[in-house]
Amino acid sequence: MFQLGKTIVSDDVVQKDFVCNLSACKGACCVDGDAGAPLDKEETTILDDIYPKVKPFMRKEGIEAIETQGAYITTEEGELETPLINNADCAYVIFDENEVALCAIEEAYNQGEISWKKPLSCHLYPIRVRDYTEFSAVNYHKWQICDDACVLGEALQVPVYKFVKEALIRKFGEDWYMELEKVAETF
Repeated sequence: MFQLGKTIVSDDVVQKDFVCNLSACKGACCVDGDAGAPLDKEETTILDDIYPKVKPFMRKEGIEAIETQGAYITTEEGELETPLINNADCAYVIFDENEVALCAIEEAYNQGEISWKKPLSCHLYPIRVRDYTEFSAVNYHKWQICDDACVLGEALQVPVYKFVKEALIRKFGEDWYMELEKVAETF
């Protein structure tokens, strides 16, 4: 691990390779697991605000989940997350003609309907950030369903931090990312 400003960064962020391989995994990270995408408090307001513009891009099941549970949920532990459809798919998941899971929020963004791409935790994946009082922990999240992404990343020689560059800049800023690149050169 190493420190960059008020962040503690796992070595895996610069040492591991990763490139999403949607043709292999079909977007399993959006439909597998037992929790929705983690959200920041500010993102809950955004979700409430953009829902009317995202709704036309959503599946019937997702709309029902949101209209029943809300645009986001608070877990028993007090964590904020996107709601799920039947404790599986994220409520915002849609599928393309090849049955690949995509994000209705991102589709609305791509179509110019909204100016917010998607929750930061989704944009950052496979990096997970945990904010503490004095610092943020920046870690690589290894999940079996992403094994093909690791293989593709290795073949293309793309480290995790480069794959999620835009999201890291969105979270920490351009200067922080430039410092990360300098540290990565020393590995």
